[in-house]
Amino acid sequence: MSILDAKIARLDGTAATLGEITGGQPALLVNVASRCGLTPQYTGLEELHERYAARGFTVVGLPCNQFYGQEPGSADEIAEFCSATYGVTFPLTEKIEVNGDDRHEIYRTLVKAPNEKGEAGDVTWNFEKFLLAADGTVIARLRPQVEPDDPRLVDAIEALVG
Repeated sequence: MSILDAKIARLDGTAATLGEITGGQPALLVNVASRCGLTPQYTGLEELHERYAARGFTVVGLPCNQFYGQEPGSADEIAEFCSATYGVTFPLTEKIEVNGDDRHEIYRTLVKAPNEKGEAGDVTWNFEKFLLAADGTVIARLRPQVEPDDPRLVDAIEALVG
């Protein structure tokens, strides 16, 4: 089974698969939180989404409350915050867990991918980034502090979308 076949609801609760949410195109998956020091990365993530959407690319935010309770809101509160504060138009999923026994099946696959230092394993914090090819292959894993406009990420996206 491909990671794209994994079932995950959209933020509004409608059933979907990851492949339906990404539209079968390359995507950047990011575990997001509204009350984190890294939350301003929403701005850069939205800019990436806007810049590359017409070229067959999307950002997908996966809200997670596992890191010091920094995403405590309901789905409606998350949607309102992201829209009103950061103008987010990229798709958001239901709130999930990225680590531990209740880790969502998408992250069971993602955490096997190594980062630039060759380290795989648990997600370290909010805003960890996983770049996926259209077929669901993990192309790159970037730690939370890597900003959305970092040349390593932008160059990898450019390589994917041509």
